[in-house]
Amino acid sequence: MGRWRSEDGSVTVFVVGLTLALMMVAGLVFDGGRILAARRQAHDLADNAARAAAQAVDLDALRSGAPVELDPLAAQVAAEDYLAATGHTGTVLVSADSVEVTVTITTPMVLLQIAGVSERTVTASGQARLVRGITGPES
Repeated sequence: MGRWRSEDGSVTVFVVGLTLALMMVAGLVFDGGRILAARRQAHDLADNAARAAAQAVDLDALRSGAPVELDPLAAQVAAEDYLAATGHTGTVLVSADSVEVTVTITTPMVLLQIAGVSERTVTASGQARLVRGITGPES
């Protein structure tokens, strides 16, 4: 009888350990999916904000016959307005014919908080260039 008594609770320790391991795997799957979704969202936001900014053409230069360029202030405002409408912020770099927008999103972890991981931050950049029309031969 003493032989069986020494094994009391060993199944409980095994079950607790297995449960914690399964929770960690579930956390990697669930919270990993949230990280991937946040990365995709950051890319989409950056690309769309850059496209919105690339539409801010300097109309005075265009009307005067000068090479088409972006209006840096209007492009900056257009990108920031787009991001603000989506509830996000980012950095905007405007050159004469291109815009680069970088967006950072912080995603709280749900299951990985058990392991001490409270949040993850993802960053993505998007770029849009000003296109000056058709340059190929007419058909």
